[in-house]
Amino acid sequence: MSRRQLLALGLTRWDIAAELRAGRWRQHHRQTVCVHTGPLGERARLRHAVIEAGTRAVLDGTGSLLAAGLKGFEADRVRVSVPRGGKILGSPGADVRQTRRLRASDVVGGDGIPRTRTPVAAVRAALWASSDRQAALLVTMTVQQGLATAEQVAKALLDVRRDKRRRFLERVVLDLMGGAQSLGELDVAAICRRRGLPAPDRQVVREGKNGRYYLDVLWQRYRLVLEVDGIHHAWATSVIGDALRQNDLSLQSLTVLRLPLLGLRAAEDQFFEQVEAGLLAAGWTRGLAA
Repeated sequence: MSRRQLLALGLTRWDIAAELRAGRWRQHHRQTVCVHTGPLGERARLRHAVIEAGTRAVLDGTGSLLAAGLKGFEADRVRVSVPRGGKILGSPGADVRQTRRLRASDVVGGDGIPRTRTPVAAVRAALWASSDRQAALLVTMTVQQGLATAEQVAKALLDVRRDKRRRFLERVVLDLMGGAQSLGELDVAAICRRRGLPAPDRQVVREGKNGRYYLDVLWQRYRLVLEVDGIHHAWATSVIGDALRQNDLSLQSLTVLRLPLLGLRAAEDQFFEQVEAGLLAAGWTRGLAA
C-alpha cells in the first residue's frame, strides 16, 4: 500500500514507523509499504510501480495487460503513464512517461490498481512493442486469452491517428476479426510477384476421401499447397477438419505448407523462404515465370 492509503485508513506516520522498526512491515522505495516481509508477487510489483510513479499514474500497455491477467508474456519493464503535465517520479522496474493519450474514460480501477482499459492497453502495447512480431503477438494473445474481443481492440485502434505501425495493426486486427478471409490469399499473390516466385492458383477445388476442399493457394505444376490460416484455425472446432484435409492432400502426393496470418504479418521472410524451398525442391528454377 502507499503511505497515502495507510494514512487514509486512520494510521499515523508514527504508527507506520513503528511497524517498520519492528520488522513487521517493509518499505519499498519511497512511498510503498508492504504489510508483510515476504517477497513481492507479480500483482504487488505492478501496484508498487504505480504507487512510486505518483498519484495520477496508471499502468499502461503491457503493464495494464499483465494486471488484466495476460499469461505467457514477460515484460522487463512495465509501462506507467501519467497525464501530460503531470509530475514524473522514478519507479523501480517501470518506464514512466507523460502521454497526451491518457483520458479519464480510458482508465479503470480493476482490483485497486489504476490501469488503462484492456483494449486500449493492447493497442498501446502493440504501438510501443520492440518489433512488429511482438506487436502482433501482444494483440493476438489479448484476443485469444479472452481479455478483449477483436472488435473492442479495433474500436480502440480507431483512436490512433498517426503512428508508423497503425496500418500493420489494422491488418492484424482484421485477421483476428475474421473479416478478411481472402485478404491473406491476395497478399500471398502480391508477395509472390514481388519476390519473383511463380503465380499460384487460388481457391482451387480438390476432391478428397473426406469430401471437397477449397485450397487457399496451389502451385499445381509443383504440387505445392499453401494453406493460409486465419485465427479460426486455432479453434478446437477447426483442428480435426484441418488435420483430415491435410492428410488427404498428403495422400495425393501434395506438399502442404501452412502460413498463419500472424506469420504473414510478423515473419514473412521466414515463411516465404520455405515456400521458395518447396518450389525449388519440386523443380522450379528462379527466373521461370510459371
